[in-house]
Amino acid sequence: MWYYEKKLEYPVKVTECNPHLAKFLIEQYGGADGELAAALRYLNQRYTIPDKVIGLLTDIGTEEFAHLEMIATMIYKLTKDATPEQMEAAGLGAHYANHDKALFYHNAAGAPWTATYIQAKGDPIADLYEDIAAEEKARATYQWIINLSDDPDLNDGLKYLREREVVHSLRFREAVEILKEERDKKIIF
Repeated sequence: MWYYEKKLEYPVKVTECNPHLAKFLIEQYGGADGELAAALRYLNQRYTIPDKVIGLLTDIGTEEFAHLEMIATMIYKLTKDATPEQMEAAGLGAHYANHDKALFYHNAAGAPWTATYIQAKGDPIADLYEDIAAEEKARATYQWIINLSDDPDLNDGLKYLREREVVHSLRFREAVEILKEERDKKIIF
């Protein structure tokens, strides 16, 4: 059960309308290494992970939904006052033609989100290594978007999200070590 507090995990501010920057952020909304894929991956994997680390996947998976909400807010704020011409100039003409300014799960290139983005091997250690890789890819993507952005207000929120990816990666690494220790214990009959 969740208790929903009607505020974002971290404040989202943007300096001005910028659909060009929104196009890049869409990658973190509906891309392979984005927040939706991460949330669904972790909440799915928690059913086959040992009890010692199940809470970790639940916690991080639900936090990823909070990050998805932040990304959606950023994209909305960057496009809400954009004209159709600005959307087209930013490379979002097809998005506008199909969805107006509504958010839609696709990546920055326009490819729709797909469940093939979600990995679940069933081997807890293999799954956790996949999760570490996902967090590191998301961290890198946030850094590249920051590099492309000249909006200091937006960059503040992006830096927060980038740092949360680092924390999640570290937590997954700790979980791997816990499971390796359990796996390597000698069973005595």
